[in-house]
Amino acid sequence: MQQAIGIFDSGYGGLTVFRSIAAALPQYDYIYLGDNARAPYGNRSFETVHEFTLQCVEWLWQQNCPLVILACNTASAKALRNIQQKDLPRIAPDKKVLGVIRPTAETIGDYTRSREIGILGTSGTVSSFSYPREIEKFFPDIKVYQQACPLWVPFVEGGEYDEAFVNRTIQDDLNHLLAQSDHIDTVLMACTHYPLLADKIKKFIPPQIQLIAQGDIVASSLIDYLRRHEEITMQLSTNAQRTFFTTGDPDDFERHGALFFGAEIQAKHTTVGNF
Repeated sequence: MQQAIGIFDSGYGGLTVFRSIAAALPQYDYIYLGDNARAPYGNRSFETVHEFTLQCVEWLWQQNCPLVILACNTASAKALRNIQQKDLPRIAPDKKVLGVIRPTAETIGDYTRSREIGILGTSGTVSSFSYPREIEKFFPDIKVYQQACPLWVPFVEGGEYDEAFVNRTIQDDLNHLLAQSDHIDTVLMACTHYPLLADKIKKFIPPQIQLIAQGDIVASSLIDYLRRHEEITMQLSTNAQRTFFTTGDPDDFERHGALFFGAEIQAKHTTVGNF
């Protein structure tokens, strides 16, 4: 029986994380679920994000995924803690659900010399203050500055890369972030969509500032996790199969998803909740 690693995102963005994971651990089977019918999650309430995320996680459990990765910053910020502390013990105590915030927080101190970093994220991720809280646990000396970028996900998903309005919005958001301190030397893209805007972002930040994506960080963390949790590793099937599902239109998912995943994909439609 196939027992794959489940990877969830509200849409396409988690494919940038999946891309890094699949490159680092190609032997495992994977099932990716994008909840495109209800995306974006960034501006939704904590209660709604938790409800939608739990429904998607339960769907992946039904596909025999003993381990699920929330490759979505908003879901990790607004839903992961409740799922781990309340839902898992009650519904599926033998399953594991991991997010993208903690692995990033554990390693961000390796990147900054000034000990001042900037966070770019959705409104939901920024308002949750998940990154400042998690980073403080591991690096209490680091100062964290945040900037919400609510239009960036629609820019990416709409394919609007070259319009003047997009450039102006990105520049304005970055200016607001960097105006908070002259000593920021590291900027984290705390949304899995943002790597597709990396070239644009780099044009509007000083060259000495590092721009960090999460994919490789999460992949390295997963390698370490599986090394330390043999009881999970032994359950996982290793046929190198990758299956993609979306609650939205499969053709749209294949067309847009290929940009995020870096390769052509074949997607199937599924229903989660009422979508």
